[in-house]
Amino acid sequence: MLTENLKSAYDNFYTNTDTAWRMLGAKYKAQNIVEVCKSITPRTVLEVGAGDGSILHYLDEWDFAPELHAVEIAQSGVDLILNRKLQHLKTAQIFDGYVLPFEDNSFELIVLAHVLEHVEHERILLRELKRVAKYVVIEVPKDYRFGIDNRMKHFLDYGHINMYTPTSLKFLLKSEGFEIITDKVSMTTPEVNFFNEFINKKVVKSLSKQLKINAEYLIKKTLGNLLGIKKREQFANAYTVLTKKSDHDIKIF
Repeated sequence: MLTENLKSAYDNFYTNTDTAWRMLGAKYKAQNIVEVCKSITPRTVLEVGAGDGSILHYLDEWDFAPELHAVEIAQSGVDLILNRKLQHLKTAQIFDGYVLPFEDNSFELIVLAHVLEHVEHERILLRELKRVAKYVVIEVPKDYRFGIDNRMKHFLDYGHINMYTPTSLKFLLKSEGFEIITDKVSMTTPEVNFFNEFINKKVVKSLSKQLKINAEYLIKKTLGNLLGIKKREQFANAYTVLTKKSDHDIKIF
């Protein structure tokens, strides 16, 4: 269970500020979720750690599933989710960060997007997800990369207390009895980088800066396509994986 201090810190986390930034990021997260879930057609979907409902907004708009549900630790997030009046949203409620208020196998799919890197007891949460749903799609940022030693404070300031590579996340999931169905790595698009540079950071907008951002993206994408998956993983900013609970649980001694 979350400590009271941590819960209080998140209770008022979501406001009507930064809405455009959250919506922009959510669009690409939702696209990744839809892409890795092409092999399934879930009717009941629960987003765990749904934030302000930005991802749910797109899943609702794209008719991803007839029933959408949400749990979130921050009351401010739940309020914003409900205020969206999403067509397919059935419930949105508070939870304690670990215990889902649902019976076994209540949902066909759980979405956990950019949450696991914040979770202190990640295995406890993963076991709870597996209890409640057949399929789980997880997306995490790929923070671990060259020069990470100099950026630790940056990630800790964002509340990222866990770091993953595609390999380390797959190992964690397999060790908890999840089967990997499909996965993908993705890079931050120029559209997102433009917003971050010129709106968030308030860098003076210039043609040279825009060309540099576009060129860097195209070079990395081209090299990744030419040199294979390991190079794409090196350049990636996020990793998305669709899993299902295995028929053969692995016991941790």
